[in-house]
Amino acid sequence: MATLNDWVEGARLRTLPAAIAPVIVGTASAIHMGAVAPVRAVLALVVALALQIGANYSNDYSDGIRGTDDFRLGPARLTGGKLTAPKNVLIAALVCFGIAGVAGLALLALSGAWILLIPGILAVLATWFYTGGRTPYGYMGIGLSELFVFLFFGLMACVGTTWTQIPQAPGWLWMLASTLGFLSVALLMANNIRDIPTDRESGKRTLAVRLGDTTSRKVFIACFTLSVVSLAVLLFTLTYSWPLILVALIITGFMNAPAVLPIVRGETGARLIPVLRNTGLYTLAWAIEVSAFLLLA
Repeated sequence: MATLNDWVEGARLRTLPAAIAPVIVGTASAIHMGAVAPVRAVLALVVALALQIGANYSNDYSDGIRGTDDFRLGPARLTGGKLTAPKNVLIAALVCFGIAGVAGLALLALSGAWILLIPGILAVLATWFYTGGRTPYGYMGIGLSELFVFLFFGLMACVGTTWTQIPQAPGWLWMLASTLGFLSVALLMANNIRDIPTDRESGKRTLAVRLGDTTSRKVFIACFTLSVVSLAVLLFTLTYSWPLILVALIITGFMNAPAVLPIVRGETGARLIPVLRNTGLYTLAWAIEVSAFLLLA
C-alpha cells in the first residue's frame, strides 16, 4: 500500500516550480500594465498546479500499465513500482484534472475570458494523451510532446494568466511566455535525456531517443540560452542601464549553472537525476527575477 510519502513523490514536486513560474510572470505582467487581481492570480495558480500534478499522475499511470517504467533510473513510480493499484493513480489524476477544471471555470467566470475555454480543454486532453490512450504522442518521437509543452505550459499558462487579469498581450509578454515554454521543453528534455537508454529498451520513442544524446543536450542548452537572451531584451526594452543588465545576466548565468553543467559535462544515468529539479528551480528563479524587473520598471 502506498504511503503518503509515495503519493507526494508520485506528484513529482520537483516539476512544480516550472508550473508556478508562468503564473508569476503572467501576474507580474498584468500588474506592470496596471491590473491587480489577486483572486484571479490564485485561481490561475491552482489551475497550473493541479494540471501539472494531474499530468504527473497520468504519466505514472499510463507508463506503468505499459511497463515502460520497469527500467527507469529515477525514484520508483506508484504504478510501475506496484506501490498501489493502477486505478488509484488514475483516480488521482482525474481528481487533479477536475480541480483544474473547476478552478479554470471559476477564473473564466470572474474574468469573462471565455475565449480561453477551448485552449484549456485542449491542454487537459494533451496532458492525458501524452502517454495515455492507444497511440500516445509521447511515444512517437516527432516533437509533439515538446510542442504541446511549449504551447500549454509556456504560452497559454503565461499569456492566459495575464489575459484573465487584463485583456492585453503586448509583444514582450509573448517573448517571456515563449521563454517559459522553452524552459518547459528543457524540463522535459532533462527527464528524457536521462532516460534515453531505458526508453530505447522499453520501446518508448521520445524526441530525445530519436535525436540522440548529443543533439538532445544541444537542444537543452539552447533553451537555457534563450532565457538569458530574452532577459537581456526585456531589460533593454524597459530601459534599464547597461551595467544593471550586465549584472543581471551574470547572476542569471550563475543561477542556471546547476542545471546546465551536468548536461555540458556529458554526465549520464543517476547523475542526471538532480537536473530535473534544478531546471525547475531555475525556471522559477528566472520568473521571479523577470517579475521583479517588471514590477520595479
